[in-house]
Amino acid sequence: MIMKKRSLPLFRSGDIGGMAYALAGNIVNYIIIIGVLLYVFEWPEYLVFGRVIPGMSIGLMGSGIYYAWMANRLAKKEGRSDVTALPSGVSTPAMFVYLWGVIAPLNYAIDKPEDVWMVAVAATFLGGVIEALGSFVGPWLRKFLPRAALLGTVGGIALVWMANKGFYDVYADPILGMPILLIAIIGLIGGYVFPKKIPALLIAIVGGIGYAFVLGRVTPDVSGFGFTLTNPVTGINAIMTGLASISPYLAVIIPIQIYNFIETMDNVESAIAAGDRYSVREAQIADGAMTMLSAVFGGVVPNTVWLGHPGLKKGNAGSGYSWISGLILGAAGIFGAYAFVNSLMPPVIAAITFIWCSIVIIVQAFREAAPLKHGAAIVVAFIPHIADYVYTEIELTLFSQGVYEITPEVTSALLGEGVMWSGVMELKYGAILTSMLWAAITAFIIDKRLDKAGYVSLAASVLALVGFIHTPSLGLTVNPFFYGYLIMGIMCILFSALKNNFKSPDGYDYV
Repeated sequence: MIMKKRSLPLFRSGDIGGMAYALAGNIVNYIIIIGVLLYVFEWPEYLVFGRVIPGMSIGLMGSGIYYAWMANRLAKKEGRSDVTALPSGVSTPAMFVYLWGVIAPLNYAIDKPEDVWMVAVAATFLGGVIEALGSFVGPWLRKFLPRAALLGTVGGIALVWMANKGFYDVYADPILGMPILLIAIIGLIGGYVFPKKIPALLIAIVGGIGYAFVLGRVTPDVSGFGFTLTNPVTGINAIMTGLASISPYLAVIIPIQIYNFIETMDNVESAIAAGDRYSVREAQIADGAMTMLSAVFGGVVPNTVWLGHPGLKKGNAGSGYSWISGLILGAAGIFGAYAFVNSLMPPVIAAITFIWCSIVIIVQAFREAAPLKHGAAIVVAFIPHIADYVYTEIELTLFSQGVYEITPEVTSALLGEGVMWSGVMELKYGAILTSMLWAAITAFIIDKRLDKAGYVSLAASVLALVGFIHTPSLGLTVNPFFYGYLIMGIMCILFSALKNNFKSPDGYDYV
């Protein structure tokens, strides 16, 4: 039987919800970046709107078009018309790390914003290289690690970065947010069918925008239009200059880009679980290439495959949302229209899509875990991400008060006020790796493979030794975490050798 090749339509109704997700989510990130660079770091407008924003937009446009093309290739290969393109955009966790871990210390050490920008684009370009190189490790990790480790990590990120942010935005504007959220839950989770079968997400988004106009929450702003695009020669020269000053920040750049390529791997794994069998390696190389492209044109944060593919697939999105969103984001950045686009889309609209997609991802993590008893491993995977979130929020709070370093005195003061702080810093560093490691250890123990749990523990000890987890900087350091994981590994391997005298009964259920 010959499989009939199918092409995805350029656009279908489900792409409207996908466009809202891609546009709203990226616009919110742009608002954060613009606010921090302009009003916290006091960068001049020509740098922010003339280089950073257009550069980021070029990267996003390239990603949107590429992933739409990738979806069409998969549809033709498998003879299907229900393929959904991978969502992509600015990596929110990486964005915060780049802003506060790379640009902030540079900004306070160097008087000239132009010089800071040069190091920032160099850091972004190098990050793209690392992300692309990670493609050679990602597929192997996906085969070796239990699905609970991969999906649990995605679920943890969805919980702390998407669901939290979504509900916070809803409660920041309850009169607008709560009714829209109710519509989304009624239709998307409750399964109720609206008149003429209009998609619930479309009603929530379009109706929400109209409702926002009625409430006066949005005011169209047409100022700032005009063509702006960094000469790539200028960008390349900036990268070459910035690389000379980048070494002190490698300890931040390398771990966050490892985070990023594993995030891409996890999110592609989520898409595979939803039925679209994309190449993990290709997606990672594409992310790295688009991040490098963004840097050449002035961008200062990396791109990544986003969470949310299962929710978009459930909403019948195809490839149209990806390439159209990419073109809109690119044109908006190049022609200075981000302020106008944002004026039509209050943050609470993005919040609805965040909440919906995060719910789907978290539920999928438990449903798709094979076997279902790996649910404990998924829960364990959530915890490092919670620590990451807590640390980031407290750190930003301290920054807002002029405290830019968490010294022993600051730690003592936090503990003295009853803040749950002991161990948070250590668990935060390398959270995504720690999440995967502990989920894998737990899953292997559940599967009665103590030997594999031991091997993962030994791998964790090496990662702790070189500074990839639990410490703020890279470097060979014999620390308590190295010993802790080493002891764990030895214990698991010894227990495995005693399997005739030390075993778990068949059918054991921990619940």
